[in-house]
Amino acid sequence: MKRFIVILLIAISSGSFASSLLIPMDESQKDHLKAYGIAFWALQNELEIHWLLNYRGGSFMIPASKTLTKECDIRGITYEVIGDAAASNILAEIANPEANMDAVKLEKAPKIAVYSPPGKQPWDDAVTLVLKYAEIPYEVVYDEEVYLDKLKDYDWLHLHHEDFTGQYGKFYGSFANAAWYQNDVKQNEALAKKLGFAKVSQMKLATCKKIKEFVFSGGFLFAMCSASDSYDIALAAEGVDICESMFDHDPADKDIDKKIDPSKGLAFENYKIHANPYEYEYSDIDTYTPRRQFGMTEKTDVFSLFDFSAKWDPVPSMLCQNHTQTIKGFWGQTVAFDKKYVRKNVLIMGESKAFSEARYIHGEHGKGTWTFYGGHDPEDYEHRVEEPPTDLSLHPNSPGYRLILNNILFPAAKKKKQKT
Repeated sequence: MKRFIVILLIAISSGSFASSLLIPMDESQKDHLKAYGIAFWALQNELEIHWLLNYRGGSFMIPASKTLTKECDIRGITYEVIGDAAASNILAEIANPEANMDAVKLEKAPKIAVYSPPGKQPWDDAVTLVLKYAEIPYEVVYDEEVYLDKLKDYDWLHLHHEDFTGQYGKFYGSFANAAWYQNDVKQNEALAKKLGFAKVSQMKLATCKKIKEFVFSGGFLFAMCSASDSYDIALAAEGVDICESMFDHDPADKDIDKKIDPSKGLAFENYKIHANPYEYEYSDIDTYTPRRQFGMTEKTDVFSLFDFSAKWDPVPSMLCQNHTQTIKGFWGQTVAFDKKYVRKNVLIMGESKAFSEARYIHGEHGKGTWTFYGGHDPEDYEHRVEEPPTDLSLHPNSPGYRLILNNILFPAAKKKKQKT
């Protein structure tokens, strides 16, 4: 008996239990966003972790230990300690061919980069906000790092709300005299000159092409708001000047729509450029103007996630894990994508049923994948320049922010052979 007690005390002191930690991701979870952070922490510490697709909102299962439970307590994350028999029953339930669920093993913490300008303002980016809140580490890169081929050091890249066309967000009409706007122009022109480009638009195009190579070689790309459509437009406009003189000191081409080649991009086709430098819009891909005319309000602005087969379509299933299928809409410079201009081979994962727009789309390029998410901040309906950043401690269960974090964990998933 004494020998048994000694062995038990040793096991407890080593911090291990003959059990698993279930981190539920349904409505019972106190902090969904920090739960992703603990999953990332488990990967960093080389713990075995399974993402239980469509089981209680996409829960996580990790071998239990005192260290892990303490970390969950510190971060305020809901968890359940379950025995081996209970864990086996959950996995058996998930494995049932008739159940739209699957257990995906997460293998390695992806190395994360955020493409972001130096000295960015706190209102600029939802992804960096949620990464900090969830305590997920990342590194910042910008055009110079991309130019120096630093992307090969990373697995996952997020594009800050950038204007890759070289038109500075088309903010000229409203903010030409603002200090932050003038500083942005000055910094970008200096960087372009340093890297040997005559124009900022040429530097941004070179960045876009490097990013496309990153994806083709197996990288994971994520972009929100204006970084999505402006990225595709910049690639399509290679060799065509779409910038008026206030942006690059010479007139734009007169036949833009006849000369651009949308096939060079990733997601869109058959669109037209909005060349007016005073118009707050890049092209007719974005639904910003038509949804205003439609009379969209905060109360009616919602979009729905598609329900994918976890066993047959694990990628979109991972990207859509949530505790609800209905997500509150939110505005941005690029708020959503008109479905008329989304390529037929692009997967629409979230759409507005009241309006012909895609909010959340995904595709493949070479060995890698990309995901575009319309809108600026999932918990700030109509975020304006110079407003304070969102306090995510007030929105720990945000389904809109969960979509961002799904993309961050996705590269860690063990890749399955395609079913035939």
